[in-house]
Amino acid sequence: MIIMPIKEGENIERALKKFKRKYERTGVLKELRRRQYFTKPSVVKREQKIHAIYVEQLHRNEEE
Repeated sequence: MIIMPIKEGENIERALKKFKRKYERTGVLKELRRRQYFTKPSVVKREQKIHAIYVEQLHRNEEE
């Protein structure tokens, strides 16, 4: 549960913005979307491997 302490006289839009930022950092929505469907472990590993190769190439290109 997210608790947002609000100061006396604080703008409601500002408090809402803080809440949204804090909620996004918890990763609840990301986890919910991930659990909507099942992906085989082999597919997950393959995607992670492809992503790791992509990131490695970015780092190598950055050094050159």
